[in-house]
Amino acid sequence: MPVVHMRIDNRLIHGQVTVSWASHLAADHMIVCNDKVAQDPIQKMMLPAAARGVKTSVLSVADTLAYCASPEAEQERIFIIAKFPSDALALLDGGLKPEEINVGNQAPVPGTQFVMVTRTCAVTKEDAAIYREIVNRGYALTGRMMPNDPKNNFIDVLTRKGL
Repeated sequence: MPVVHMRIDNRLIHGQVTVSWASHLAADHMIVCNDKVAQDPIQKMMLPAAARGVKTSVLSVADTLAYCASPEAEQERIFIIAKFPSDALALLDGGLKPEEINVGNQAPVPGTQFVMVTRTCAVTKEDAAIYREIVNRGYALTGRMMPNDPKNNFIDVLTRKGL
């Protein structure tokens, strides 16, 4: 499965993703992965439009796994944007093996008890447990906004914030 990068970012596709990350990764296919977003016809129309010319799919976890295992995907450099850490873990559980996993923005979700671990990243205790499980699966988990930012250990960030 040719997934060059997985970014966990609940803002999904925005300027940083399309301009900086996709070009930095030389990605030729972005996949937004979240079951609810994949069922929303407005987001399925708007997210590819925001991608500014990069081939973009909006898929459920199951459909992302199926696509990434397909012969068509073998010819691509895929960049996955998982909306939540739970989406990323479900992809790993399904056998996806991204080259790198990065935590981008995680805007606070109303009604949750979260800690702002960085200026732009809200994390609940449940999210923190999922991030730690991703690392337990053998993946390094970095936290950085832009490709040129230093790669920091996201678990260290959580630990410093008491999560």
